[in-house]
Amino acid sequence: MHYPHKLSRIKKIRKSGFRKRMSTRAGRKIINAKRRLGRTLKLR
Repeated sequence: MHYPHKLSRIKKIRKSGFRKRMSTRAGRKIINAKRRLGRTLKLR
């Protein structure tokens, strides 16, 4: 039986975390777009 590849949390965060996003122009654009949308309510 093969186990799924276990991703390191640190590697994951360093690759696509908040600080990584803020370090580039494109990343800041993504974050601002998400901020404009705001938190969405999940309803059934």
